[in-house]
Amino acid sequence: MFRPKLPTMPQPTGIVTPPAVIEPTTITPGTLTTPTTPVAPAPVSASTRPTIQLTPGTALALVGGGTAVVLVVGAVLVSMLLAVAITGASVAVCAVVLRSLLASGNRRR
Repeated sequence: MFRPKLPTMPQPTGIVTPPAVIEPTTITPGTLTTPTTPVAPAPVSASTRPTIQLTPGTALALVGGGTAVVLVVGAVLVSMLLAVAITGASVAVCAVVLRSLLASGNRRR
């Protein structure tokens, strides 16, 4: 009753493939040969995408958008931290009240 029951490994069913046989090979050092025909580099194709020109207005919009994102993320993180702090304080107050109630109940008896 107190001995653990170890499960038995099930035997494979169906067609079982035998393990692949790996034959060792020998490595013989060879001599370096240079190619007889020179290989031409691949031609560089011109990009069909237009280049982006940053004007002062678009740069200002990017800076403003980045600042807004940082402020929103910061406000969300600060509010989450504040929520955790308020929850912790309320749990601590509840613990003190419960401890006081339990202690006063033991004194009366």
